[in-house]
Amino acid sequence: MATVRNALLGVKQRLRGQGNPTVAKIRRQRALRDRVWRGLPYIKVLLFTVGYLWLLVIPSSRLGQGTYIDENALQPGQVNTYWNWEEVHRADKILADLEQLRDRNATSDEIAQYAVTEFERYGIPARKQQYSFDAAGEIVNGTNAYAVMQSPRASGTEAIVISASWLSRTGEGDGTLNLRGVSTVLALAPYLKKYSLWAKDLIFVISDGYLDGMQAWVTTYHGETQPNLKAEPLSLRSGVIWTALNIDYPGHSFSHLGLFFEGLNGRLPNQDLLNSVSLISRYTVGVPVLVYDHIDPREDRNQPGLLPSWLPEPLKTNSDVQEYVTRARNVYRHMNYQARGAASGVHGLFHQFRIDAVTLFAVPATGPHGFHALGRILESSLRTCNNLLERLHASFFFYLLVAPGTFMKIGSYLPSVILVGTAMLFTGLGEWVHAGWTFATPAPLAGDEKNEKSASSQEIGGKWRRRSRPVLQPIVIMVLTHMLGALLFFLVNSSWFVSNVQINGPILAALFCSIPLVFTIVPPSPPSHAPAPSVLKAFNLCFASALVSITSVLNFSLAATMALFMGIPLTLATPSSLSSSSSVRIAKYAAYCALALGWLVICPEETRRAIWNWDVLRVWFAPFVCVVYVPLVLQAGLVCLLPS
Repeated sequence: MATVRNALLGVKQRLRGQGNPTVAKIRRQRALRDRVWRGLPYIKVLLFTVGYLWLLVIPSSRLGQGTYIDENALQPGQVNTYWNWEEVHRADKILADLEQLRDRNATSDEIAQYAVTEFERYGIPARKQQYSFDAAGEIVNGTNAYAVMQSPRASGTEAIVISASWLSRTGEGDGTLNLRGVSTVLALAPYLKKYSLWAKDLIFVISDGYLDGMQAWVTTYHGETQPNLKAEPLSLRSGVIWTALNIDYPGHSFSHLGLFFEGLNGRLPNQDLLNSVSLISRYTVGVPVLVYDHIDPREDRNQPGLLPSWLPEPLKTNSDVQEYVTRARNVYRHMNYQARGAASGVHGLFHQFRIDAVTLFAVPATGPHGFHALGRILESSLRTCNNLLERLHASFFFYLLVAPGTFMKIGSYLPSVILVGTAMLFTGLGEWVHAGWTFATPAPLAGDEKNEKSASSQEIGGKWRRRSRPVLQPIVIMVLTHMLGALLFFLVNSSWFVSNVQINGPILAALFCSIPLVFTIVPPSPPSHAPAPSVLKAFNLCFASALVSITSVLNFSLAATMALFMGIPLTLATPSSLSSSSSVRIAKYAAYCALALGWLVICPEETRRAIWNWDVLRVWFAPFVCVVYVPLVLQAGLVCLLPS
């Protein structure tokens, strides 16, 4: 025992070092701090590399897990369905009537009146609702039809919505009619009324247009006001809406059932709702399920391939590569919807009121499924939602659905963006520390002594000296650039801009690239003070890092987009010395201006859609880009432009 004790004491003494233990501890801390500081460039590169590579491997087949039901009360697929060919015949008759209305170019009011008449024919109270939106000078109006079937077994404190919009989501509402979706809802209402098993009210909504009609209805239902919305109050009401199913059936028949689930501003429904509909469709009715409308080319040879033709044949036929590309297409589309804050269907408008909703999209094909299969899916799904005793809460609200039966938890993909944000934070903190120090060399020696002493010996004799870091000027620049972004959003959201985006976009881009040039008149900092561009870069990176990290929890796709467009560009922004060529500084600034405002020139249609989404649906993407993203990138450009 004495030998072991002596050995441990020796190791402890070696770790502590000789002399005062407190002094030794301080020396170790300094040595560790110096080692971390020297390795900071390598740490940043490592964090950026791992973060971006993690984003790339998200679609890998090695990640993810199978979907499952968390809420035991749902019991999907555990009931018999009785939707039969009599109801299909009724749906066909309604479809014929709707086609006549379409052929004679009936007004929105006439279509809504037809739906109200159909509901009331079977004793279901129904009403119309007229609405009007003022979207940047453009008037959008229409008429909704809705009906409320009271629950025979409960007091009507909870409700389920079954809806269909007049326009299909095909082409993001490009004008394709959703006649069979509307027919399904109108035929489903009298069928469901025959049964007394409903514990929740059933609300049937035929919304006009694509998204605008449902936005007017659901906003009015919840008593919310919108400055640019004029809508009639609802005379028929029910209880709290828990779930909603939206039917989109634009073709003659369908081969697969596609699930669309993204809501406004990146919200997602509880995953149990998606999993329940998927299980019912696949195992109760026998309809294969897709994420969106993406048919796997491995299942249907008529579908175009996802891999480029120039790839070697062994790669194109590799199962892991094919699975990766298939999942990557789903992930890309999900991130495209979520980052823009756009709803992938009418269902997405319910999420803003904490209502779990999903769009069931019948993928157009020559067969083999039609009204019969879709009716059974809806009946069983409604019975499943009817079983709920409380809102869906047990399953996930943050996830990536990479395949119909596979998803990724938030812990599997969130670290990718957090690592990039951490690298930006370390870069900003390193810039802040570097700005607070300057290396002072001794005065040059005169005469022969100057020839005898080398430059290296003078550097060895130099000292690192502290210098003050004025923060007022960088903060003023940041505040003014964000105010400039608010002005940009005000102009972009005006009727003047929307009237001709193709011409006004380049004008605004040139104007807002020129305005920040006024900061060049600010004189450079004296040698005893840190250069303003260095402090500005430190603040810019730390602020951007905080935004990326916080946004990653609320809207992962938007945070990933910010990490891609701001991570490395903001890090590479370097202050220019007084001796730097003005042409080089202007070229760097122009590159950052193109990154900040290029969307005004190259994406006019996407810009117009983002403005419409803000005006009508209150999607925050347009103000976020103008007030947050553009100023941050312009600040990085000013770091390169301002002399230091």
